[in-house]
Amino acid sequence: MALDVARVRGLYVSLSDGWTYLNAHELPQIPERVASGVATAFRTSASATSNQVATGTHGLTAPGGGRRGDMHTESARRAIADLVGASADRVVLGPNRETLLRTLADSLHPRLRRGGSVILGRCADPSLNSPFTALDALDGVAVRWAEPDLGTGEWPAWQYRELVDGSTRFVVVNAAHRLLGTVAPVREIAEIVHNRSRAWVLVDASAIALYRGIDMDDWGADIVLVDCAAFGGPQVSALVFRDTTMFPRLDGAWEGAPGHLATKLELGPLPTGLIGGVAPAVDHLAGLKEEARGSRRNRLVESAGELEDYMHFLSLHLIDSLQWLGGLHLLGITGETAGDVYRQDRIPRVSLVVPGVDAQVVHRRLLDNRLITTVSPPDPLLEQMGAGEAGGSVTVSLGPFNTTADIDQLTRAVASFG
Repeated sequence: MALDVARVRGLYVSLSDGWTYLNAHELPQIPERVASGVATAFRTSASATSNQVATGTHGLTAPGGGRRGDMHTESARRAIADLVGASADRVVLGPNRETLLRTLADSLHPRLRRGGSVILGRCADPSLNSPFTALDALDGVAVRWAEPDLGTGEWPAWQYRELVDGSTRFVVVNAAHRLLGTVAPVREIAEIVHNRSRAWVLVDASAIALYRGIDMDDWGADIVLVDCAAFGGPQVSALVFRDTTMFPRLDGAWEGAPGHLATKLELGPLPTGLIGGVAPAVDHLAGLKEEARGSRRNRLVESAGELEDYMHFLSLHLIDSLQWLGGLHLLGITGETAGDVYRQDRIPRVSLVVPGVDAQVVHRRLLDNRLITTVSPPDPLLEQMGAGEAGGSVTVSLGPFNTTADIDQLTRAVASFG
């Protein structure tokens, strides 16, 4: 059964304001249940819990008097665990991705002995790379760089056979480019890395979480980064580890209460009001397919299957519609060095250039037509593809609520440039 887009649109109250939102890469729309979840969490986070009398053979009565904010935090851990196919004891929460990544980079020192190396992606999201580039200053530690294909924006896996060796200790991979939509062959990269070294593979799944299901075991990832804001959740991020035995191998690890292993990766108190929106955000993704049944993880998998099919259809319609106009340059899609777009693995995001027209002018024209896009932010890959020399580019990205009518409206507005 195809995704019921009319029903999905009803889950976003903000869509009634008359704008057409095509900026999921920057500000994805917030589902109503997330807004309600955050409001409820702010009201109740300081309240005391009541006695929870459980039933059943294995039921345990939970004593009252605790803080409801702690319940919101634990619910968030379980939700993120379901999202990526893990267990809650492997989830580390943080106020944002930058804080988590910086703390993780600092904690890697025990693994980066003299002669070790770290592999980063040359044109990945700068916020993903920056905490790890500083590791180059450690005595005897080298930072190596994987390169994208400048014609398509794709991420060749074969280069890791040359980059990875026995000295490699950490590899960072971006699951999908935030502005071009090209998807990296994460599983193939992880297999190469693990076959040639004992390195940990960190995968940033933030850009792909809105469009596809995530299975960190299937990917072969050791650590998965998820920014909840990237799929309409609150500004909370999470790192999910392959297993809890990884924690003691990080600098600053400590043993918490019996049965619970924690690390200093969680610095200071967490924003319990915002964290109350994490579980509703994941529940929203799990409920995109109304007929899905079973555990939340099962519902996430079922909903992701229908969502991926629909977003693939929208992605091709978007590309075909803009290519039909002629005269446009779609970065990584059109041009002599571009590949076959129908064979590329991508999410529905494109960055377009109107030759001879500054990106600010294009953006303003689209706004005049009630279309919300963005002038592409500074990005090393887009710069190497020539976006800066052409006057900049405009990025368009779709969400689960978008329709072919939205794309047709965009096409008509872009066509007005002749």
